[in-house]
Amino acid sequence: MRGGDVILVISLLITSTGKCTTVDEGGGGGLDYSKLSGIIIPGFASTQLRAWSILDCPYSPLDFNPLDLVWLDSTKLLSAVNCWLKCMWLDPYNQTDHAECKSRPDSGLSAITELDPGYITGPLSSVWKEWVKWCIEFGIEANAIIAVPYDWRLPPSKLEERDLYFHKLKLTFETALKLRGGPSIVFAHSMGNNVFRYFLEWLKLEIAPKKYIQWLDEHIHAYFAVGAPLLGSTETIKGTLSGYTFGLPLSEGTARLMFNSFGSSVWMLPFSKYCRTEDAYWKHFSGVNKKGYLSYHCEENEHQTNYSGWPTNIINIEIPTTRGDDPYPSFVDIPSMECQMPTQLSFSAREVSDGTFFKAIEDYDPDSRRFLHQLKTSYHDDPVLNPLTPWERPPLKNIFCIYGTDMKTEVGYYFAPSSKPYPDNWIITDVVYEIEGNLYSRSGSVVEGNPGATSGDGTVPYNSLSWCKTWMGPEVNITRAPQSEHDGLDVQVQLNVEHQHGADIVPNMTKAPRVKYITYYEDAESLPGKRTAIWEIDKANHRNIVRSPVLMRELWLEMWHDIHPDKRSKFVTKAKRGPLRDEDCYWDYGKARCALPEHCEYRYAFGDVHLGQSCRIKNSSADLLLHYV
Repeated sequence: MRGGDVILVISLLITSTGKCTTVDEGGGGGLDYSKLSGIIIPGFASTQLRAWSILDCPYSPLDFNPLDLVWLDSTKLLSAVNCWLKCMWLDPYNQTDHAECKSRPDSGLSAITELDPGYITGPLSSVWKEWVKWCIEFGIEANAIIAVPYDWRLPPSKLEERDLYFHKLKLTFETALKLRGGPSIVFAHSMGNNVFRYFLEWLKLEIAPKKYIQWLDEHIHAYFAVGAPLLGSTETIKGTLSGYTFGLPLSEGTARLMFNSFGSSVWMLPFSKYCRTEDAYWKHFSGVNKKGYLSYHCEENEHQTNYSGWPTNIINIEIPTTRGDDPYPSFVDIPSMECQMPTQLSFSAREVSDGTFFKAIEDYDPDSRRFLHQLKTSYHDDPVLNPLTPWERPPLKNIFCIYGTDMKTEVGYYFAPSSKPYPDNWIITDVVYEIEGNLYSRSGSVVEGNPGATSGDGTVPYNSLSWCKTWMGPEVNITRAPQSEHDGLDVQVQLNVEHQHGADIVPNMTKAPRVKYITYYEDAESLPGKRTAIWEIDKANHRNIVRSPVLMRELWLEMWHDIHPDKRSKFVTKAKRGPLRDEDCYWDYGKARCALPEHCEYRYAFGDVHLGQSCRIKNSSADLLLHYV
């Protein structure tokens, strides 16, 4: 069955039933799924920025004119890097634009599909393009997919203050409801989840308390949190002290200056799972004086355990024991101090997010004062939410938390003075990685700590990604299945696994070598009318997960399962996986035929250049999709 046949089957189902209703099994009774919309909230650096100024670039034939691409125009970056930086840079204290140039986020799907369109760089900067392609292939209407780009350089309060972003996002949900007649499905990636979390808290203060849950039920059917840094990411520290180039032709020092000018860089700092801030929502309606009402407090576990719930200390840094007259020394004189060894200090996630670390190096690094200012004004004193605190389960009907695992992920750093002037005054001397449940240094030696059951997705550590497991109830169903198409022989299932609140869930299941799995954690019983699911995808990289065919297949099947009026379970079955598109069929050279012969056949078409292209889905009935009811 080809992609068009899939669309036809869905159309026939919708036509014959009038509307696709379901029994209320975890949120969705009586809902017309043909009216759903998809709202995409991209992650950090995943939205195009365009110039909103006229900037003459000396010594370069390329100038910046209104609507010219800034992020990401690799041509101008290479030929006029100083002009490009002016259009990217923000004042680190008040987040205003450079005096000579300013940039604003583009709008629409084109703003998030490819950051740098072009024959050479296009595929390298593709973000949501494959996602949109899948939507088109499976017959999703053009007005059913809505992108909500934002200026990812700004802290949350400035997004609302400068751009009214959260007001616009609220209107987007309400417009989608009027346009399509049904609620929306939210797809958020990486920092986009932080943005969505802030929106939900902002919404509490925007509408009447009694209508808050009603508004959520009417406008949001499901929330797919993809690669969410729920407890922050350690890579933020690397960008803060040594610079993160994003793979661009920039020096690390230049990248550091740019990154630290963004207020959003604080948004992704790692923080403790034991420390919280009082809920501004209840204080807002209690009549208490607003000044100083956001009280930050930590549980006893924060002081009784190590590392704030992380695998190890986030930062280990050497601090000189003496200083010269220069308040921000270049450390050129430090190696000559043979008799005075520098002091090494270690900082946990809490000490990073509450500002203790930045105060400790304030006399040695000018960026610390900027960070302390941003930390206090845009995060600790934010009137809506202190984002550097753990997130409880949002009161949404359906939540799917999806992330990659088993990737080598950085969880800690060792820094030392570099003997160079600012901004290159720090150098990374060692890195601590988590690899499949163990901690190793960059040299390969084992590091003591509290590693999780597995490792993260290459960017966000596992303990941060898997925090959404705390949103599940006391009994969880676990299924582990191969990612590739399979007949169900290698599927492992554990039902009603006991789960303690706040603890990880580690399945007692095996993994065959060289086989990539998906592990599903599902709970539809703990909260009446609500479903919570977690998908752990082996070897899925953080930045590329939204382009993963496996992820898109599972999303599609889950929605297909919800569409069907005769569904027999609360989640789509994992018993088997067959190909859905011609691209899923391939040539089995060992057997000299198309693999998966039950579903695929050899059918040459003009233009095929290899045997695998000629393997296509059989022209069969809708039985293929009925396996997933």
